Amino acid sequence: MKKDFCKLRTKRLLLAIVFGLFLVDFAAASLNSRVNALLGKADQKKVVYGIKIIDADNKKKRYSFNSNQAMVPASNMKVIITAAALKYLGSDYQFKTQIGLSGEDLVIVGSGDPLLGDKKTDEKYGRVSGWIFDDIANALKEKNVTSIKNILADTTIFDDERVNPSWPVDQLNRWYACEVSGLNYYSNCVDMTVKVVNSRPWVFINPATSYLHIENQVTFTSNSKKSAVGAYRNSIPNKIIVKGRCKSQEGPFDVAIERPAGFFAFLLAENLSRAGISTEGNFTEKQLDSGEVVTLLKEYKSSIADCVIRCNKDSYGLAAECLIKAVGAKRSGQNKNGGWENGRKAVSAYLKGLGVNEKQFYIDDGSGLSRKNRLSANAITSVLYNVYHSNNKLFEKSLAVGGVEGTVSKRFAEKNYKGKVFCKTGYINGVRTLSGWAKTSKGDYIFSILTNNSNWKSKAVIDGIVKAIIDEADGPGDKKKR
Repeated sequence: MKKDFCKLRTKRLLLAIVFGLFLVDFAAASLNSRVNALLGKADQKKVVYGIKIIDADNKKKRYSFNSNQAMVPASNMKVIITAAALKYLGSDYQFKTQIGLSGEDLVIVGSGDPLLGDKKTDEKYGRVSGWIFDDIANALKEKNVTSIKNILADTTIFDDERVNPSWPVDQLNRWYACEVSGLNYYSNCVDMTVKVVNSRPWVFINPATSYLHIENQVTFTSNSKKSAVGAYRNSIPNKIIVKGRCKSQEGPFDVAIERPAGFFAFLLAENLSRAGISTEGNFTEKQLDSGEVVTLLKEYKSSIADCVIRCNKDSYGLAAECLIKAVGAKRSGQNKNGGWENGRKAVSAYLKGLGVNEKQFYIDDGSGLSRKNRLSANAITSVLYNVYHSNNKLFEKSLAVGGVEGTVSKRFAEKNYKGKVFCKTGYINGVRTLSGWAKTSKGDYIFSILTNNSNWKSKAVIDGIVKAIIDEADGPGDKKKR
């Protein structure tokens, strides 16, 4: 009797194991069928997809389609750059901008900090716009300084290639294509607003400065449907022509400036003058002489944590470009002349170290704006798997969260998906991408979904694939928004 009972229990256990394996296979088959159905939609026939879904615990493949094909990744490039920056610079790294005195000259030593004067970062820490200029003025007054001669800026932590050659020329006045310098301020942009006063359009910028020459060609219109304005560059640096028609107000909108180090120095001089400290000389951007004695007045720090969070959660391009150049500066061995060239070599070495075939990637910039960038879904999931198991919570904290915050705050907002998708979005014309991981009751799943030659309906297909991952584990649940 006891022997028969043991046989029965063994048989039941075997049946349970077989049934469990059947459920796993069924779930995989169900996921495959759902994803394949989404890819087979008539409006997606011309879209090129690259997809990989793996188990976050053991890297077991759950779904793969063209996963080794190198494709234009758009802002999913930021996933690679931030992961590489954390590896090479370390999670304790800080950008440090120093202000000092050398005789009668005021000296600024830039660190390539992308968050100096950044609106979101200042708001996070309760700082008012322009606070840094008041702080410098107060430091000078404490030293009884009432005038300075020249303003010198050492920006040589980065090279002087401030614009990537592959960026679209017609978009260089946009915030996401701003110049990259060893000294950045206010995202290297101004906020521009056009207001109509007594039937006459006026152009206002913030920060207010005479560093820019604004040519106002905006005309008044009473037709609200024809109210639109734009800011345009020309061959004269920092001359901006504002055109269009305005009924009452347009903006504020961001307009990128040229020569960010000069922008900061000019604003500093203007603010010091208002504080009663005169500037009598010129602005010069140069490397400090090794023997030059500088008395430190102030040092301003930004953590790599804040930088990575702004980069991934908000898709802040300047942060990504400064990170790849900072990695390049460290690779130089002298912490100087960080550029795209030495940065891309370091990032490429990082990918190769993870076992990614060099045919599956090409690094051109940090933000993903360049169409020369190439990444495969396999390359991205390899990086995500690496950072997922690094025991560094900073990376997960930097990702946008579906239905909660960041660039996907309005996506995955249904009850069954909200708060479960940690990801990085990507978009440029004809390219839509999404990579990250999904948290489910049966474990986490890492995914990368790349689309090239995409259309506006591709976004729904991408979201449908991520929802299918969660549904296979948790069930479809209540899809009504909370």
